[in-house]
Amino acid sequence: MARRATFFGFEPWKNHIPKWFPDRNCRVVTRNPELMLRRGWPFRLLLSPRQEVFVWGFKHPPFLKKFCRLFGIPFFHVEDGFVRSVSLGALRAAPASLIIDRRTAHYDAGSPSDLERTLQTYDFAADKALMDRADRCIRLLLDLRVSKYNLGKRVDLDAMLGRRSKRRVLVIGQVETDAAIAFGCDRPITNNDLVRLAASEHPDAQIIYKPHPEVLHGTRAGVSDPSEVADVCTILKEDVTPADALDGADHVYTITSLMGFEALLRGIPVTCIGLPFYAGWGATADRQSSLRRTRRLSAREIFAAAYLLHSRYFDPGTGDPTNFETVVRRLSEMRDVTPVQQRQ
Repeated sequence: MARRATFFGFEPWKNHIPKWFPDRNCRVVTRNPELMLRRGWPFRLLLSPRQEVFVWGFKHPPFLKKFCRLFGIPFFHVEDGFVRSVSLGALRAAPASLIIDRRTAHYDAGSPSDLERTLQTYDFAADKALMDRADRCIRLLLDLRVSKYNLGKRVDLDAMLGRRSKRRVLVIGQVETDAAIAFGCDRPITNNDLVRLAASEHPDAQIIYKPHPEVLHGTRAGVSDPSEVADVCTILKEDVTPADALDGADHVYTITSLMGFEALLRGIPVTCIGLPFYAGWGATADRQSSLRRTRRLSAREIFAAAYLLHSRYFDPGTGDPTNFETVVRRLSEMRDVTPVQQRQ
């Protein structure tokens, strides 16, 4: 008999859940706490003996996790994986990869996630097959120029900005109200703060600011106004592909963005203000410390844990379970045949 799985906060993806969890008897519940209570949740969970709960990120009322712990109901956090889609999630493009974590979301710097535990304890040196596959997968990712989102415009940065005459420091903007910053950074900071910090620490460099694609496309609101830092940086006002932006960078500054890790995979030095999953292991210059993260890891080891051991992959066209290699190739094909305006 299949286990019953109840999903909280998954409304945008409710039609995909049966394919994502084919071995579960699935039902989707509203993410509205008041409506949940009126409909008898979470008490209705007690009616099924083989029950599991999955929540999207932290889009659930705090009492739900405590309730599940009290009654011994397995509880999982689900989030977008690291190679996601050709279009934006805000435009209802379903993720082609997921991270499922029993402890907390992978971007929660305040608590150890399953991913963090693997990074802290896994014997990567003893798993030659995993590391050989990681090397092949990194090469594939870089060769096909695939990122988390794959909707930006291909550009030649030198043609856009002029011939390089000094070092270039790329500042990666994020959605400032995003949970990845709220849970991944121990201090309030805006994108403009990050730009000013990079400019003050690299006075002889050209500072290039790449706003987040969801802010550029108007699907999410920004907190800070980029025009206020136009005097200390060059702002990329178009959604440039991450690969093209990184090709021209000598150093990257980020709060917690995944693009920081994509920079590491290219051998670019990265300064992190917050503590994303890839920081704290000696691969980045960190401004937020973690007493839990005591190992020194390479970018390829972090990749192996995050992209291969802790991610599930689904064909972007059919939604059927597949692997990293297939998803990267499919996203590359979809990006190359889809006009930019149709991805946005």
